[in-house]
Amino acid sequence: MIPRLNTYLPVSFPPITGVFKMNAEQSKSLLSSGHLSADPYINNCYSEMCMSTTQVAPQPGKHKIGWVIAAIFIIADMVGGGVVAMPVAFKLSGLPMGIIIMLTVAVSFEYTGYLLGKVWNKIMERNPHIGVCRKPFPEMAKRTMGTNMQRFTSVLGNVTQFGVSVVYLLLSSNIIHYFLSHVLHLDSVSNCLVITALAFIIWPFTLLASPGEFWIVIVFAMLTTVIAVVSIHTGIALDSSACFSAVAYPQTTSTSTVLSFGIFLFAFSGHYVFPTIQHDMKNPRDFTKSIIAGFLGVVVLYLPLCIFAFVVYGDSMAESVIYSIQSPFLQLLANLMIAFHCIMTLVIVINPLNQEVEHYAKISHAFGVGRVVTRTIVLFLVLFVALTVPDFQPVMNLVGASTIPMGCAVLPSLFFLYSEAATEEEWRKGKIPTLKEVLERTDKTVLIINLVIIFGAILGGVLGSYQGVLKLVKAKFTQPCYIRLFTETTYNSTFQVKNVCCGMNRDINVFNVTDFC
Repeated sequence: MIPRLNTYLPVSFPPITGVFKMNAEQSKSLLSSGHLSADPYINNCYSEMCMSTTQVAPQPGKHKIGWVIAAIFIIADMVGGGVVAMPVAFKLSGLPMGIIIMLTVAVSFEYTGYLLGKVWNKIMERNPHIGVCRKPFPEMAKRTMGTNMQRFTSVLGNVTQFGVSVVYLLLSSNIIHYFLSHVLHLDSVSNCLVITALAFIIWPFTLLASPGEFWIVIVFAMLTTVIAVVSIHTGIALDSSACFSAVAYPQTTSTSTVLSFGIFLFAFSGHYVFPTIQHDMKNPRDFTKSIIAGFLGVVVLYLPLCIFAFVVYGDSMAESVIYSIQSPFLQLLANLMIAFHCIMTLVIVINPLNQEVEHYAKISHAFGVGRVVTRTIVLFLVLFVALTVPDFQPVMNLVGASTIPMGCAVLPSLFFLYSEAATEEEWRKGKIPTLKEVLERTDKTVLIINLVIIFGAILGGVLGSYQGVLKLVKAKFTQPCYIRLFTETTYNSTFQVKNVCCGMNRDINVFNVTDFC
């Protein structure tokens, strides 16, 4: 028996004994009205991933987000590095095939994001006593496929989110360091110092409990992305008259097209965070609207930019479309906006990881010393890895290629298939359907669609992992920052802002800048 349980329930709700007797229709009514999400029930939760004691109960009136803000979260979670990398994917695949692949990946990942939303809604309908769930993604794995899948999903998500956090910290610090040293001529400021300073700046924001509390940060992240996209569009427009007249388009092959597939997968990834966003919504059933609006917004940001860049620059594009912009001001502005976006998006990415660490450490949901200590330790570990391996991108290429297809396509489809195959009686008893039962009970059209997505993602993951291994073997790593303090070794980052001239021979300098190319 949990003491003083009804203290946390809204006055208009029935006593806790009635909660366990609710049928599916009653719980659907609560969910659709927003009551189930706005003030979650606080009681003995079904799974250890959710709140299970009144000692960790959140304060009443916790801020919840609407579907529009949730859509902005989704856009901010996915865009960023994809803005600069996607045009290069078109260079590898060619314009017609690039459009086809982009739209196919976008629709497929939007569908799997929609499936995640359906699974979580079904979990809340069947278990209306769910309270605050610190990491819904592994929770879905447990309730649909069992404890072993929950452990696997948890490890997979944590590795991905930790790695992405490190890369975002490194990418943003490298851009800002370049700005300080080459524009402001502050040569005494080392990149290691910039990495540390950025970690210190974002630390207070990582202490916020969940997406509902830092939505304003994500709005600013979205704003920086829009500024970056507008800057790139403007730069391409200024270069178009000179560059388009001498453009040469690449000869694509089946091999280059396959290599572009990994970039498209990265550009639409973010599913590990989706359930956390949905669980913080006023009405989780509106997540379908958020998914549709979010992916549509990402396509609107990506597609015109990719087509415009490909038509104007063609084969002259390097590994980032920003390098092809020949206006120094617009190039710098776009880079800085991407850096600021990465800094703020890091707050989203690291949040589910923080919440799971707090769960295993049995830290209260309420703000206090426990949250400050645990989240400070997590951010310190991110900082430590960033200072240890300042050129962490080759490692993340491998980790991301192997984990993103699994988390964004394979697992959401499996969660959905298993949750739909389980009968109400099996669900109440905690019985997991067998693979044979899933195949027999699932509508054949739905089954085929999900199997195509699963096998396509696995193929993309294998190819991406292979390329990641090749890049990792060829990578040259520098000494850790804390060792260079004693050896006085100068840090030469592999990151540098390049100036790539356009045209067939990459020799057209639009603004006649000395030594530009």
